[in-house]
Amino acid sequence: MASKSKLIEIAEQIDRDLRAIRERIRRPLEAEIARGHLTGPQQMVMRTLVQSEGMSLKDLSAQLGLAHSTVSGIIDRLQERGMVMRQTNDDDKRITRIVVTEEVRKFLRDTMPMLAIHPLVEAMKRVHPTERRAIALGIKKLRQALEKP
Repeated sequence: MASKSKLIEIAEQIDRDLRAIRERIRRPLEAEIARGHLTGPQQMVMRTLVQSEGMSLKDLSAQLGLAHSTVSGIIDRLQERGMVMRQTNDDDKRITRIVVTEEVRKFLRDTMPMLAIHPLVEAMKRVHPTERRAIALGIKKLRQALEKP
């Protein structure tokens, strides 16, 4: 059995490698998001709305911890860009939900998954099939070891 310091050394190297892998995998998606020229607060709003089926401005402001007027301005700018829309409730016209547009949903459904997986696919193309299996098995074993109680 490896000494404690050797195990720590191995664990630290795995941690560095996993961080580098995560960074490389995220690059295409982050580049695409950067091309959208969204500010930090706009990204927070979009992330929150994407994870919901739509929210009132009041609820969105509360969830983000931002002033109603601030969120309203962000929504106005996102709406001008065609990223969100306001939907009025059919039963009560005073109630409005903010939802992401179909264009955004289409990007999330069709484009984003490929951006997220593309670096791995390209990397696997560059290695021999035997190495692919070894990589997959090694990662699976590491996951199993981490999930053990």
